[in-house]
Amino acid sequence: MAFLQVEEITIHYEIEGNGKPLIILHGMGNNSQSWKKQLKGLSKQFTVIAWDAPGYGKSSDPKAELKEFKQFADVLKGFIEKLNYESVTLLGHSMGSAIALDFCFRFPHMVDALIISDATRGSAALSKEENEQKLKNRLMNIETLDPKELAELRVKELLAPQPNSEIKKEAERIYSQIRPMGFRSVAYSLFSLNQMDILSSINVPTLVICGELDKVTPVSESQIFHDFIEDSKFVTIPGTGHLCYQEEPERFNSIVLDFLCSLTKARDVTINH
Repeated sequence: MAFLQVEEITIHYEIEGNGKPLIILHGMGNNSQSWKKQLKGLSKQFTVIAWDAPGYGKSSDPKAELKEFKQFADVLKGFIEKLNYESVTLLGHSMGSAIALDFCFRFPHMVDALIISDATRGSAALSKEENEQKLKNRLMNIETLDPKELAELRVKELLAPQPNSEIKKEAERIYSQIRPMGFRSVAYSLFSLNQMDILSSINVPTLVICGELDKVTPVSESQIFHDFIEDSKFVTIPGTGHLCYQEEPERFNSIVLDFLCSLTKARDVTINH
């Protein structure tokens, strides 16, 4: 457990391992606790750092709601600079992918490679009416439901049918830690999210991962990211939903390692020539 001050926000993060930095960005109903298996499984090759986004986990709340993922990415930049890294690999899940993409577009010199899992297009995937209704529902849910009730309502949508009971229980435990400030910040940011114009500009090595049975951001959505991001790789994980990294952590980790090790080998070949 570690903390860093980024302007007025205290960022909590978990850190394991040695090697090049791999920074992991969680999704809307999660925090750094959900990445335990990645912190352990990827730490032999990398320094794995999983943050709690502003308003999540043990990080402090921003003074006012954030309204765009660009604001989260600005905090991420300050966080990486405080860690004294010139460049990192980013792994973003769901809304974490939106933060990673914004960061990669604006600060490409700071990104060695990009991994987006179960990525969201936000408003770009919805009609105006659907987008407004989603925002309204999210704001109403966080105002009227107890976090545990919200966890029970949402987690079943995030996992594959007939999920492992322990995985479901752990996902609900973590989801029930959500706080209004963080949740509302992400709800507003998703409402305004449309990154379709920047995808063709992403020119770092990119891997797109998606749970085959993801109902929240289905494979067809990840296919769009793959199509628009030049030379990206695309892998689906059978039998998993939106939380594929929690449902099949070993498979997820091996996909990530295969991709990153292939980049290292390619770099070594280039240097030797």
